[in-house]
Amino acid sequence: MIDDIRPVTWHDGAVRIIDQTALPARLTYVDLTSVDELIAAIRRLAVRGAPALGVAGAYGVALALLRDDHDQIRDRIAALRAARPTAVNLAAGVDRAAARIDEGFDAVLEEAHAVLDEDLAANRTLSALGADWLLARLEDSGASTRRPLRLLTHCNAGALATAGCGTALGVVRELHARGLVEVVYVDETRPLLQGSRLTAWELARLGIPHLVQADSAAASTIVTGHVDAAIVGADRVAANGDTANKIGTLGVALACAHAGVPFLVAAPTSTVDLRTASGADIHVELRDEAEVLGRAAPRESRAHNPAFDVTPAALVSALTTERGVAEIASGELPGSLWKP
Repeated sequence: MIDDIRPVTWHDGAVRIIDQTALPARLTYVDLTSVDELIAAIRRLAVRGAPALGVAGAYGVALALLRDDHDQIRDRIAALRAARPTAVNLAAGVDRAAARIDEGFDAVLEEAHAVLDEDLAANRTLSALGADWLLARLEDSGASTRRPLRLLTHCNAGALATAGCGTALGVVRELHARGLVEVVYVDETRPLLQGSRLTAWELARLGIPHLVQADSAAASTIVTGHVDAAIVGADRVAANGDTANKIGTLGVALACAHAGVPFLVAAPTSTVDLRTASGADIHVELRDEAEVLGRAAPRESRAHNPAFDVTPAALVSALTTERGVAEIASGELPGSLWKP
């Protein structure tokens, strides 16, 4: 399989990112040479996706040590850590690298490289485990006899959103490698179209058949029997299994529950936040009104633009991670993944 997408790397003293705002028209790499540039890139979604933000955060600490005055380093790191509050990986990546500041630049950079390498390995493992779980679940329910599957995904949880390989799309890629994907329904994911711009681009590169659809079509597609399973990523998974992901994910989960279709969340354990008790404690970022209003709404109109929603644990059939699969809706908590 094509496995060459690395959205965040370290290159010659800079954080090199794929500018995801330029896709799908062109694949553009940008070298960020200051923490302020990195924060701006994160806020405008040039780099995005919880695991990728964790890598970016860790490299951002190295960038701060390399570029900023000693008295400013802690302030710059704090600003980077808070750039996107919903995705737990950003703060975790920053904290992990910052814990080695006293050891010097080389130690911080080593830790950032480790964040990248570990996420890449985790994604490959969780993808295989998720594919195995889904096939077993469908066979147990009598819904599949190893025929190619019709899948649905929301937003982008592919290589672009991680260190590489992907989470939700990692599971799709694994199933495709086994010859078990008929088609993937790709929600366009308004207002910034991460599905139609990014997920469709990745699937096209991989040669995986897909259909882009309006977000509002997803429930009908699921309920009318066109989908065997929905697979999504996550920005933060609470201790009770409540899951924050791109706005519109909750609607997909509700439709899956109504139709009796598995709703699988794919995320590394770095996205599981056991210190957050439930979804009620997850801060949901509100983004600029202009993303929704555009040029279509009257000038007098205002907008409500939450970047994420929270899917209750009862609607999450399972969470696949590199440590194993927890059947959340059946009462298996994310914390059980750490038990021997």
